[in-house]
Amino acid sequence: MNGNGVHAKNTANAKELNDRGVNGKAVKSQGVHHVTLSASAYPAKAVKSRRQKWDVQPSVMANNTLNPIRAIVDGMKLTPNPEKPMIALSIGDPTVFGNLPTDDTVLQAMKDAIDSHEYNGYAPSVGYQKSREALANFYNCPEAPLEAKDVILTSGCSQAIDLAISGLCNPGDNILVPCPGFSLYKTLAVSLGIQVRLYNLLPEKSWEIDLQQMEGLIDERTSCVIVNNPSNPCGSVYSKEHLQSILQVASKHCVPILADEIYGDMVFPGCSSHSMASLSSDVPVLSCGGLAKRWLVPGWRLGWILIHDRRGIFGVEIRQGLVKLSQRILGACTIVQGALENILNNTPQSFYHRTISFLKSNSEICFSELATVPGLTPVMPSGAMYLMVGIDMDHFPEFENDVDFTEHLVTEQSVFCLPATAFEYPNFFRVVVTVPKEMMVEACGRIREFCQRHYRPRSHDSSELDQ
Repeated sequence: MNGNGVHAKNTANAKELNDRGVNGKAVKSQGVHHVTLSASAYPAKAVKSRRQKWDVQPSVMANNTLNPIRAIVDGMKLTPNPEKPMIALSIGDPTVFGNLPTDDTVLQAMKDAIDSHEYNGYAPSVGYQKSREALANFYNCPEAPLEAKDVILTSGCSQAIDLAISGLCNPGDNILVPCPGFSLYKTLAVSLGIQVRLYNLLPEKSWEIDLQQMEGLIDERTSCVIVNNPSNPCGSVYSKEHLQSILQVASKHCVPILADEIYGDMVFPGCSSHSMASLSSDVPVLSCGGLAKRWLVPGWRLGWILIHDRRGIFGVEIRQGLVKLSQRILGACTIVQGALENILNNTPQSFYHRTISFLKSNSEICFSELATVPGLTPVMPSGAMYLMVGIDMDHFPEFENDVDFTEHLVTEQSVFCLPATAFEYPNFFRVVVTVPKEMMVEACGRIREFCQRHYRPRSHDSSELDQ
């Protein structure tokens, strides 16, 4: 048997094949050798058994793949009130209502890339060298230096997360995931036979991590901790001190960090944004990001992994593994890769500031309106595009849970908010704050009307009122 696992007696080198073919006949057509393989080249194996009927089953991976958001939403009876236009506060796509266009410089960069005719072919699986250099230069800082070799371009941040999980974890391993948290982490992990362990975020502390509880989940099969900052669905932004505390836990237990930083730098004025890698002295970090949210082009599907490993803990093996995984399916669109350098270098700061100003204004409107609604407890965000609202279900006895509550909100008021059961955090719902201002005001008014209609005081509340 040769080095490729093929029996030598059944092999022929390229020259032999071109000279005679496997069956001794070589056919030439316009300088191309066509080789005809005889049946004797691949002797038939003895047939041990034969299927008697068709029985084609989906793979284990397919059966284990579940998107919780789709499963919940598809199971809801969503029939809007025909007398009120639908307001969807559920979709994490900032382009839906047309009020948040990307900047003209971003569009021009794409036009220039197309007109150049330089990006119509295949790119290397990890992305064009020039594009990787541009990204490394954009995110490079003294605390977390980057070179082009540290960058892998992907088809959106989702593929970056997929590659990172696949590159770090084996079936039977476990990963630590925030609760509430983005559902994709679990979707990807479970399909690969990886156990998901949920660590708690604390709404009373602006969704900081319960570090003691998180640390208690770590064992010898924990392959990474996923930290999403700024957060979907919470809109929280962690302080420098809190991020350092997370890193201390990871360092103590020698567990790498997968940092989902797709909303990096999308923080409201007065808050600071720190990447995990910029604060790490020893913990290796795979930082996943993309153009989707900050540049408002989620459909362009360009994401990245930034490999931060100054102590060489990942070594060559993890890097090679990520490269191999990137070769399974070529990732980021080549035209967007061609535009990337100009997008990063030419987008004006005023564009970022306008986006953040709008998101903060809408968040403040939503928070102030819903904070005075009986039975609701909104948590003011500090960044990203989301706001979480707690439901005191004891005051809404007509409804079984947050799914039932939000379903009836659609039926009566034509306002759709995503129930936080989709994020494994019941009795909350998530509001996306990217809708036009007037739509946000209208939606909050309808939510207030809905709650006022269905709110019931607790029995002891009634007694207190009677007294």
